[in-house]
Amino acid sequence: MKSYDLTYRPMGERAILIEWPGEIDEAVLEDVIRFRKMIRKAFRDECELVPAYHTLLVIFPEKIQVGDMTERFRKLYSNRKNKPLKRRLWKFPVCYDKEFGLDLELLSSEKSMPEDELITLHTGKVYTVFAIGFLPGFMYLGGLDERLFSPRKSDPRLKVARGAVGIGGKQTGIYPQESPGGWNIIGNSPVKLFDPYAKKPCKIKIGDKVQFYRVKKAEHELISIEAAAGVYKIEKENWHD
Repeated sequence: MKSYDLTYRPMGERAILIEWPGEIDEAVLEDVIRFRKMIRKAFRDECELVPAYHTLLVIFPEKIQVGDMTERFRKLYSNRKNKPLKRRLWKFPVCYDKEFGLDLELLSSEKSMPEDELITLHTGKVYTVFAIGFLPGFMYLGGLDERLFSPRKSDPRLKVARGAVGIGGKQTGIYPQESPGGWNIIGNSPVKLFDPYAKKPCKIKIGDKVQFYRVKKAEHELISIEAAAGVYKIEKENWHD
């Protein structure tokens, strides 16, 4: 198992930001996840842990001695083990009809690629959840086919519909609620990604896998009704590397 040269930065009096090499890489992300689990176990859930692409923010309830805590983290990291990660593969239905795929025709033209081929490329990949943020439940998904890489729009929309599936740079994702946004919208998923009233508002975790599958508008409408009634269950299975 590869070890990385980590950087520890104080973030005020109660937090430390742990940084890995600044790259979007699945091996780095897995190392972040493993170290997070070790810290959680060592501190018995007495601190808040916020992981992302190549960082881990550790927030304590009270003021800490940064030097002492950094040394404790260093020792803990040196003793980590290469244990298998428990992850899930989530499968999301997406309707790519023109009503939802606002930028599908434009992307098809820009890339000289038929729309069906573009959709096939988008549904043909298994993506990794590298971060969750911007909006509660918004997943930044890595693993997009490079033929679909597209810069964010220079003029973001003031209103993007809940469930909109978009491409932004080298990533793809789903808008969990209506909001402004600058990603290229190619479809819509009718599932509910974030529920503030649930015991676990967002069931998907960093490191999990995501795959999209195409549905017709009629099926999209049916799933929308089931999701609104709280009876739709997102298809999922355990993921094994």
